[in-house]
Amino acid sequence: MREVKIFLGTIERVKDFVNEVSHLECDVDIVSGRYVIDAKSIMGIFSTDLSKPVNVRIHAQGAEAEKALQVVQKYAEE
Repeated sequence: MREVKIFLGTIERVKDFVNEVSHLECDVDIVSGRYVIDAKSIMGIFSTDLSKPVNVRIHAQGAEAEKALQVVQKYAEE
């Protein structure tokens, strides 16, 4: 499992993020406080506080983990 801190902040970034993550074969979760949300669920993401960074957990190994990491890194906290 890999974990990356990202910032989604805007509706456009959320839509782009969900679109890209949905094409991955592995499971990806967003951790916001005590809540764990499926990163492929746009409704779930909108239920979080988008003004704060969140952690993304990638549940994969090997090549699939590297592919997912490349997708998620685009949204890394700036």
